[in-house]
Amino acid sequence: MTGVVDPGYEDLGYARLDTDRASRTGDPEVVYGSGKTPAQIVDLLGRLHASHPDRAVLATRLSDEATAALRADLPAATVDDVARAAWLGPLPEPRGRVCIVSAGTSDAPVAREAAITTEVYGSRAVELSDVGVAGVHRLLAVKDQLDTADCLIVVAGMEGALPSVVGGLTGVPLVAVPTSVGYGASFGGIAALLAMLNSCAAGVTVVNIDNGYGAGVFAARVARRSAAAATPGSDA
Repeated sequence: MTGVVDPGYEDLGYARLDTDRASRTGDPEVVYGSGKTPAQIVDLLGRLHASHPDRAVLATRLSDEATAALRADLPAATVDDVARAAWLGPLPEPRGRVCIVSAGTSDAPVAREAAITTEVYGSRAVELSDVGVAGVHRLLAVKDQLDTADCLIVVAGMEGALPSVVGGLTGVPLVAVPTSVGYGASFGGIAALLAMLNSCAAGVTVVNIDNGYGAGVFAARVARRSAAAATPGSDA
C-alpha cells in the first residue's frame, strides 16, 4: 500500500525507500536517477530529506528534465549540472581531506560526481584537474597536495595510466575511477578499467566505469576514519 511506513523503509508503491541506511552504515540512501521519472526523483529526494533533516541527501545521474523538476519543485536543493547531481539539506562538517585527481577536462562529470559525493558523505573535497600523464609535470607540481590527503580519487579515461603513476608517487590510499572517455579502442572505458585493475602500483583499488559516486563514498569513509583516529574521542 502506498505511503505505508514499515520499520526501516517506506513503501511508496514504485520504490521501497531505505530510511534506516544511515543507522546501519553511517550514510543515507542515495537516489540513483537513471531510469526514474523526474516526479519520482523529486519525491524520493524530498522524502529522504524529511527522514534526515539534519544532513544532506544526494541524487545522482540526473537528466535535464530531472534537474529542471528539482529546481522547480525543490528550490532548496543544490543542483550541479556538470556532475548531473543534486543534494538537499546541510552538508556535514567535513572530517578528513580527499583529493580528486582527474586526467583531463573530459573527465570532469565523473570527477565532479566524486567530489560532491565526498562532501555529502562528510569529508572535504579538493579537486586537482587536468593533470594527466601526457603532461606529467602538471602532476608533479601538485605532489605536495597528494601527500597531505587522507585518501585520493584518481579519475582517468583513454589508457587509464594516471592511477598507476599517482600510486607510484605516494602511499596515500587511492581509489581509481575509469571513465568512458577515449577513442574507439578504449571500448567505452574498458581499456582504462583493465589498465587500472592491472596496475603494478601497490595500494590501488578500482571502482566501475564512470562510478564517481562509489569512489566518493569509499574515499569519504576512509578520510573520516583517518580524521577520527587522529582525534581521540571523535567518531567516524
